[in-house]
Amino acid sequence: MATVYDVPADELIRETAADLKENVKLERPEWALFVKTGTNKGRKPDSMDWWWTRAASLLRRIYVQGPVGVQRLRSYYGGKKNRGRKKGEFRRSSGKVLRSILKQLDEAGLTESGAKGRKITSKGQSYLDKISSKISQ
Repeated sequence: MATVYDVPADELIRETAADLKENVKLERPEWALFVKTGTNKGRKPDSMDWWWTRAASLLRRIYVQGPVGVQRLRSYYGGKKNRGRKKGEFRRSSGKVLRSILKQLDEAGLTESGAKGRKITSKGQSYLDKISSKISQ
C-alpha cells in the first residue's frame, strides 16, 4: 500500500483537490473569487479551482510536517514581493485563506487542532493514503 511519501506531490495534490471538490464537498466562500492569496501577489489566482488545490496542498503539508501552525503555513505559502527597482522582500501569505480552509478541513474530520497546531486525524491519514494507493496503481 502506497503512502503520501511514495507518490509525486503534484499528482497527489491534483487528485486530492478533485476529490475534495466532488466527494468531501468543501465549499469555496463567495469572497474567494476576488481575493489575492498574499500581499506578494499582483492579482487573484487564475484557476477557478485554486481553493480546492490549496486545501489539498494544506492537507498534504499537515500530513508531512506533523503539528503545524498557521504562521508556519503562512511562511511556507509566501513569496517575494516585487517592489520595482528595489530588492524584492519576502512576504507571508494570507492568513484568512489558510484559516478558512483549515476550519473546513476540521469540520470534515480530516484535521484537528492541537496544542502545537493542526495535526492530521486518522481519518485524514487514511483518506490521503487511499488516494496515494490509487495513484500508484
